[in-house]
Amino acid sequence: MSTRTTRTARTRTIRTLRTAAAAAVAVALLGGLTACGQEARGGSRYKGEEGKGGTVGLAMPTKSSERWIADGKNMAEQFQAAGYKTDLQFGDDKVENQVAQLENMIAKGHRLLVIAAIDGSALTDVLRRAKEAGIPVISYDRLILGSKNVDYYASFDNEQVGELQGQYIVDQLKLEDESSGGRKFNVELFAGSPDDNNTKYFFDGAMKTLQPYIGKGQLVVRSGQTKLNQATTLRWDGGTAQKRMDDLLSKNYGSAKVDAVLSPYDGISIGIISALKSAGYGTKSQPLPVVTGQDAELASIKSIINGEQTQTVFKDTRKLARQAVQMGDAVLNGKKPEVNNTKDYDNGQKVVPAYLLKPVSVDQSNTQLLVDEGYYTAGQLK
Repeated sequence: MSTRTTRTARTRTIRTLRTAAAAAVAVALLGGLTACGQEARGGSRYKGEEGKGGTVGLAMPTKSSERWIADGKNMAEQFQAAGYKTDLQFGDDKVENQVAQLENMIAKGHRLLVIAAIDGSALTDVLRRAKEAGIPVISYDRLILGSKNVDYYASFDNEQVGELQGQYIVDQLKLEDESSGGRKFNVELFAGSPDDNNTKYFFDGAMKTLQPYIGKGQLVVRSGQTKLNQATTLRWDGGTAQKRMDDLLSKNYGSAKVDAVLSPYDGISIGIISALKSAGYGTKSQPLPVVTGQDAELASIKSIINGEQTQTVFKDTRKLARQAVQMGDAVLNGKKPEVNNTKDYDNGQKVVPAYLLKPVSVDQSNTQLLVDEGYYTAGQLK
């Protein structure tokens, strides 16, 4: 064999070895990628690059209410402090938006979903997919209905919220005072959104307190609209409430005056007060009626201080966020979350174990509580 032939053979041998080595590397890389892909579908996908605890999906209903912005922010911060990444989304009060956001969270392999539902009965299919993907679900403040794939519920004692609102009306009108001479008072009733399960709890709590006085004729609902389905306010919208209050006043009051309005939420209260002012209320000769509320939103606290809205129910959403984070962290670490109600929250498919926090009534006499609790600064209330 010539030297030239020998060199050619050696060159071919080297090329063959290089090709084989490259193929081996490619196989190894492919195997590694396949293994990574399998891991991403398994229980260990939340380690490594994803972060200490993986990603938690937070689905809030809207940015139109300051409380939902605060809830989302508080939970995101607290989950992050606990070692998780977060994916915070707002659905703009559109069910299809929230469903799409949840589907995207499931597709990304988020480890936990915390959901404040826009429509509590519209998530059955997407929650089934979450279950199939092994993702637990915490229903936040609004109970998700019609699905067995809800693991826990974190909220306030919603019936007590209504009781506080109803009792405030009773106290302000002195309905329990026998010396009042049997005077009759006019009241109108508002309720929350018909697609929010909390609505019935708020309304039932309030009516448990008010109905005896309506039955005795001490409270008169001049519109006759005393049933929940007559009083609801779609999406808790203040503008919708304002239009309804305009209609109630024009059709039922004339020279008569309304003495109290049961409002379940501050945004609705602001709409009601706008309608009352347009009808001439808010003067010395015609003062505003008692108007209740809920959530201690800043605009309503200022309204209370200024003598317009009368009352709200303070629900410290920082504490609710903390409770949801504690629940989620327990679930993700194989522990049983703390609950204090295992019988009252039946969503139509199961009784969802719940943790309920206590609400507090706030009026002009105790707005300082919000400053003392660090919920607002004194400067914000001026």
